[in-house]
Amino acid sequence: MMSSVGTDGFEENPLPVTSVAADLPFEGATPDRQTSRLLLSMFRDSQALGAVDRRDLITQLRGAVETGPAAAEIRVLLGMVLYVDSQTEEALEQMREAVHRAPDYFIARLKLGEMLVGLQLYDQAAEETQKAAQLASDRAQSDLARRQAAAICDLLQQSGGRSGRKSLVSRVMPSRR
Repeated sequence: MMSSVGTDGFEENPLPVTSVAADLPFEGATPDRQTSRLLLSMFRDSQALGAVDRRDLITQLRGAVETGPAAAEIRVLLGMVLYVDSQTEEALEQMREAVHRAPDYFIARLKLGEMLVGLQLYDQAAEETQKAAQLASDRAQSDLARRQAAAICDLLQQSGGRSGRKSLVSRVMPSRR
C-alpha cells in the first residue's frame, strides 16, 4: 500500500499521537493543555486547525524554540505548522535547521522530505527520504521511508521527471530492518 501524501505535503497519518507531547522540551517539561490539544489536532489532521489555533500554536512553538534552540523536535513541529499556515520559507528554514542541529534525527529528515514533496522539489525530497531511510531504527520507520520514496517516484513519473522508481526504492529498501 502506497503512502498517501496530502495536499499540504505531509503524510495523512503521520506519527502516533500518544506520546508526542510528553517528549518535547517545553518550559515545564511538557506543553500546557492547550498546546497539547493543538499539537494532537495537528497530528491527526494538519488541515483541522483554524487560523487562530495555528497562530496560537506557532506562538507557543516559537517560544519553545527560544527556550531550547537546539531542540530539533520543536523545530520540526514549528516547521509543520508554519507550512500548513502557508509560511513556506520560514517552515523550510525551521526544518533545515532541525536537520542541521540533529542530522541523525529520522523524523526531521522524513518530514523535511515530505515538505519538499509539497513544494514539488522531488529530487531534494528523494535525497532527504533516502537519508531518513538510512537512519531508520526499526521496521516501522523503514516502512515510512519506503512508502514515501515510492510516492516521490510516482510523483516524479507524473511530472515528467526522471522515473528512478527502481533506483530510489532500491536505495531505501536495503535499510529495512
